[in-house]
Amino acid sequence: MPTHSNKKIAPAGSVLRMYWAAVIRYPYHLIAAVIGILIIQAGYVLSPIYLSQFITQLAQLEPSPQNAAILLTPLFLYATLELLAWIGHRIEMLAGVRLTPKVMADLTNQAFSHLLHHSYQFFTSSFAGALTRRVTRYAHAFDKLYDSIAHSLGPALLYIVGIIIVLGTRSALLSVILLVWTVLFVFIQWWLIRWQQPLRRARAEEDSNVTAAVADSISNQTTIQLFSGNQYENGLVHNAARKWQNALTRVWMSEWWIYGTLGLFALAINVVLLWVALQYWQQGLLVVGDFVLIQAYVFRLMNHIWSIGREFRSIYTSIADAGEMVALLETPHEVTNKKGAKPLATKNGEVWFDDVSFRFGDGKNVLHQFNLRIAPGEKVALVGPSGAGKSTVTKLLLRLYDVDKGNINIDGQNIAEVTQDSVRDAIAFVPQEPILFHRTLMENIRYGRRDATDAEVIEAAKAAHCHEFIDALPQKYETYVGERGIKLSGGERQRVAIARAILKDAPILVLDEATSSLDSESEAYIQDALETLMEGKTVITVAHRLSTIMKMDRIVVMQGGAIVAMGTHLELIREQGLYQKLWSIQAGGFLGDGEKPKEITQEDTVPLAEEEEDQ
Repeated sequence: MPTHSNKKIAPAGSVLRMYWAAVIRYPYHLIAAVIGILIIQAGYVLSPIYLSQFITQLAQLEPSPQNAAILLTPLFLYATLELLAWIGHRIEMLAGVRLTPKVMADLTNQAFSHLLHHSYQFFTSSFAGALTRRVTRYAHAFDKLYDSIAHSLGPALLYIVGIIIVLGTRSALLSVILLVWTVLFVFIQWWLIRWQQPLRRARAEEDSNVTAAVADSISNQTTIQLFSGNQYENGLVHNAARKWQNALTRVWMSEWWIYGTLGLFALAINVVLLWVALQYWQQGLLVVGDFVLIQAYVFRLMNHIWSIGREFRSIYTSIADAGEMVALLETPHEVTNKKGAKPLATKNGEVWFDDVSFRFGDGKNVLHQFNLRIAPGEKVALVGPSGAGKSTVTKLLLRLYDVDKGNINIDGQNIAEVTQDSVRDAIAFVPQEPILFHRTLMENIRYGRRDATDAEVIEAAKAAHCHEFIDALPQKYETYVGERGIKLSGGERQRVAIARAILKDAPILVLDEATSSLDSESEAYIQDALETLMEGKTVITVAHRLSTIMKMDRIVVMQGGAIVAMGTHLELIREQGLYQKLWSIQAGGFLGDGEKPKEITQEDTVPLAEEEEDQ
């Protein structure tokens, strides 16, 4: 598995700040929820008072219609307050129903938008499945956190304050005992939950690892089959699941001890309060209804305090779940627009690499003082051995990375000074292995210019020679291509990518080994499509198959991140340098045992080149 540089969890304060910023955008819903909670707790605190009065009078009065009428008053007040609490529930629930989905949608959009703006290197170092999991957990963690605070923690604190005040009017000692015990109980729960939090963080991390392992294996299922890797992949997922199991078991065992300890505290407070109340009853200071009041309060208080413990755990779990995404949200984007950056104004499509140096984060030097100027409409090929830096040149032009030194200019404008989107809008890129969306062919081609009409899409498809195979499909342009375009052959995917580039009609075209992995028939179709695509554009093509670039205006030979030769095909062959060596290896074809590559002389190459040019 790759090493995750972003594999950390943000602290609780950062998570809560993110969530608060999302909630405060809807103040009216938030205020309505708070009002509902206040009404609920007012009803629950006051209604037992009238229930105790009802019980006391019921115990003291003789049965009669007159006495029954007297009992109706506390009964009516008790019922009214319980109804008020019911109304508060409806208000709070309605506010939550309106608030929570909006905030969850905003959080999802925030997380997704931030992820999309991370760099190419960020995504090559991260699992797609793990990132997806972080985005979804970020929103769902808010849902759990809101429920914990609005339905349990907040109401519990309000209720505790209310009953302590009410009991204080009956007995200061009872009120103090309950207050001290409640504070102690909550503190012990909080301390135990804090002690447990590293276990929960480990559980969240192992959960992400299981998701990442499963997603990685599923996305490479074909490779697994071809290399008989079922047992090996099962072992990887099994090990990840076992670590998750162990982490989960440690969390649940810690909860087993916590619940046992807190249960004893809950039993103790009920016995102590009843014993103290009994002493007051002996002195005539409390009546039967007061016992009912105490039991009603203690019963509901126990539910609230137990919920505080559960909700502390839920809150910390939610924070741990959201913390991974918040850490990414707090991670600055590697490639950003400068403040006040304006769109690139493309005129002719001139490209100039001016003394460019670049190295990857691991310190590997890729380009050193690279200089290349490409005239408007010129077609230039980059060739050289693997690792020479050819593809890096195209990625820097697309600003997937920022250069360390030097400048890259398009029509005299430094691409680091303009917006990233405008740079990429000016460039059509066709990679070696195009990845398509699991959408229709119409949608995939239209991605080149999303406001294009159906007719324009079909015209581009015809120019790219993919209309023929699309028209033969049962659903034609409405055919879904499968994840990453898996339902299409390599040549068909490539032609769809070219159609997309044709539709985009950008002034600069970048081809990164667009035909290197194709069969001869597909290559013939695509070479014809590429000629249509390259017409009137500035072209930079990276190629290992040298026969595909002989008609380029200029061939740039690279080695070790620098230009070692430059010229036309014939000029480079005559130089007897690296290009000639690469050409002789490819022109020689497959060699027998002990046979050395044929050394091609100038006389050998000229007729060959002329013959291929005539073709």
